[in-house]
Amino acid sequence: MDEVKWLMAREIPRLRRYARSLTGDSDAADDLVQDCLERAIRKRHLWRRHGSIRNWLYRVLYNVFLNRIQGERSRRHVSLDRADGVLTTPARQEQEIDCKDIVAAMQALPDEQRAAIALTALEGLSYDEAAEVLDVPIGTLRSRLFRGRDKLRELYEEPPVRAPLRRVK
Repeated sequence: MDEVKWLMAREIPRLRRYARSLTGDSDAADDLVQDCLERAIRKRHLWRRHGSIRNWLYRVLYNVFLNRIQGERSRRHVSLDRADGVLTTPARQEQEIDCKDIVAAMQALPDEQRAAIALTALEGLSYDEAAEVLDVPIGTLRSRLFRGRDKLRELYEEPPVRAPLRRVK
């Protein structure tokens, strides 16, 4: 195994986490990572070696993701019942509901905003690194983050609709 393949293999857990945040489904995320790695191995000569291979792989993965959704052109349905692998310890009911609410709110965001938030908040990339991965100017990234966070706050903090309580006499 050459050095580049070894470096790529070390990034698989991070790629899976990022792919999961983009797709909302572990099986689709695994397929996305596999397609990303296949493309990266075929095109490894394009990696400039002066930057991080992680950022380059994130960019490849995001481009594969964009190619897929452009081909589909239909919104995908995310099953919130599939929380396998998300929590590593048993959660109390409130925590599980909160997690599902956050996942649902993330999936309701436009793809560009979800990708920006996932790279900065989940993967810990700096704004400069995330802008490079997404191939957008830093101002565009900041705008996507602002709008995405604002929408997340709106979706997540929205009080649940409940039927009014009736008094029984």
